[in-house]
Amino acid sequence: MARVMTRSITLASRSTSLFRHRHSPSTIASPAQLSSLNCSSDSEFMPFPRRRRFRGFNRAPLPAVRGFEASMRRTSKSRRGKPPLPLKKGPDFVVDVCIEEELPDEPEILTVAEMLRHDVAVAMKVASELLGSDYKTRDASINGLRGFKKIEVSVLLCNDSFIQKLNKEWRDEDKATDVLSMSQHIPELDLPILMLGDLVISVETATRQAEERGHTLLDEIRILVVHGLLHLLGFDHEMGDLAEREMEQAEELVLKNLGWRGKGLIRSTCDEPVDEIPKVDTTNAKQSDDPVDESPKVDTTNDGVVKNMKKSSRGLPKPKFQYIFCDMDGTLLNSKSRVSSKNVEALKEASSKGVNIIIATGKTRPAVINVLKKADLTGKHGIGSEYAPGVFLQGLLIYGRQGREISRRNLDHNVCREAFLYSLERKIPLVAFSQDRCFTPFDDPLVEALHSVYHEPRAEVAPSIDHLLSMAEIQKLLFFDTPDGVSNILRPHWAEATKGRAGVVQAQADMLEIVPPQTSKGTGVRMLLDHLNVHPEEIMAIGDGENDVEMLQLASFSVALKNGSEKAKSVADVVGPSNDEDGVAEAIYRYVL
Repeated sequence: MARVMTRSITLASRSTSLFRHRHSPSTIASPAQLSSLNCSSDSEFMPFPRRRRFRGFNRAPLPAVRGFEASMRRTSKSRRGKPPLPLKKGPDFVVDVCIEEELPDEPEILTVAEMLRHDVAVAMKVASELLGSDYKTRDASINGLRGFKKIEVSVLLCNDSFIQKLNKEWRDEDKATDVLSMSQHIPELDLPILMLGDLVISVETATRQAEERGHTLLDEIRILVVHGLLHLLGFDHEMGDLAEREMEQAEELVLKNLGWRGKGLIRSTCDEPVDEIPKVDTTNAKQSDDPVDESPKVDTTNDGVVKNMKKSSRGLPKPKFQYIFCDMDGTLLNSKSRVSSKNVEALKEASSKGVNIIIATGKTRPAVINVLKKADLTGKHGIGSEYAPGVFLQGLLIYGRQGREISRRNLDHNVCREAFLYSLERKIPLVAFSQDRCFTPFDDPLVEALHSVYHEPRAEVAPSIDHLLSMAEIQKLLFFDTPDGVSNILRPHWAEATKGRAGVVQAQADMLEIVPPQTSKGTGVRMLLDHLNVHPEEIMAIGDGENDVEMLQLASFSVALKNGSEKAKSVADVVGPSNDEDGVAEAIYRYVL
């Protein structure tokens, strides 16, 4: 990929836009005209009549991130009598998302498009608040965004062919690229509404880059959104080395504050190798009487990773463990929510040698079985199955020998009721977990992502909380929000509101779990060990999150992965490679086999 992929292009007038009607290639439509084409966030996800070029979806437009944040923070008086939190003044951020007609109607693309309506608005808010005028190379005319009442951005998802034509037309570069930014900002106009511009993203290029960089399509598109927004906000890395450094720093700052995965586009591009490292053929190497170097040799190919892990484990004394307790998200699963082939090979080899692999996770049992089935790790004698022991839902559901339930803990009904009302009033997505089922007060893209990305059972919309509580027992609740919203609003509120009645757990930056008091994976693991008549000295634990701390402390030997929380790494015996570097496989080869 070329180092420079985008350029902010100021169009001839504020009303112009990149979106065009199929039958009028020379006619440029304004965002107002886009609305008439049902391409705004006010239309249903469906093809336009008469085969127009773009598809939009019909949803209520995002209220201001002011309105969006307010919907999270706003309270009429709470049941505990606390005054409402103050609202921050700021512009409304409105996002139009369209899909070019040539793209297939794949569920992943539709889900990404839905989530972008939320993600782009939040990214705009975060970027506009974090990035001031102290950048030497940033366009000084694009400042003072808080003076506008409304800021609008359009996003188009397309294929390589479409973006290549656009790239040729606007930049005279006849090749596909990942993202194009087209500014509509005209400083001379004194209007209350800022039409910031348009982002065009090639899903085909983003898919390839996601595969190369080891993360999901959504992660890659989020990175491209941040890159494109920074162009619209006055950054341009093509101006020189200083401009590139400043934009790179801005990308990393925004991504970090959003809690999104991956490095910024500029850093990712710079980190990519220019040439492939050649393999070294040692098959005909001359034998020598010199002392043999027993240290493991580095194999620069992916196929050599497990080979070198095995080599490095042969000549050293290793502690032996009969049981491995392993977390799922962020540990056994990589950033694509999959089990890597190297981890599969290590788990199967350990199991074949009599090591018992037990899953200890915040996920439901069906979600775990679904993921492991794709990796051929299920079945009656598999690692994950209805017949295997395991610790699920943060230790709230425990299955013992033959997969029989030995323990279940449920949330207080009043806590569930308060959380549902809180979710409905503030429109904050919430999911209730009830054994093998999930429920939600209302549909939301983040709730759908729990199924499509994290493999959990698809959430059913509950007609009312009273109806739900009359038919199901709730083990835990899960709120979705931005990392900032979770740490600064949700976590403090619910830690105080449920004191003595429930606890809060944060396994990921953008999720907050409410669980029964004194809940922990470690407690669940200890209960299962007692059931199996196994001593903690016989187990090794592998994890990454804050919710894994007690389990890591309980085990005779523990490994926290490099991508894990600081709390997890501080209590573990060793820190291993990340979940994207086959950390579980290395732990097994190095410390068990």
